[in-house]
Amino acid sequence: MTKDDFKIQLTNDGDIVISMEKKAENKEGGDKKTYLRREFSYSKFEQRFSLPDNVEKAKITAGMTDGVLTIDIPKKTEEEKAKETLNIEIK
Repeated sequence: MTKDDFKIQLTNDGDIVISMEKKAENKEGGDKKTYLRREFSYSKFEQRFSLPDNVEKAKITAGMTDGVLTIDIPKKTEEEKAKETLNIEIK
């Protein structure tokens, strides 16, 4: 698999969706529109994970090395969690 075969998305629900689709065609022999052998293969994969609330979604990165897909999902620090706290004024 190559990195072009993969697609990684973040949904509005806070899920990360990893999908892969690969199509291949092999032709052997033949000329003038005749073939001795013709093979088709199709692979599709999709996995969905729910992310916790303490994830920095804007800083998620992905990479592929030697056919291994790696996704780095950083957590928020305590300071960033404190900034998200919203005080509501009582009227």
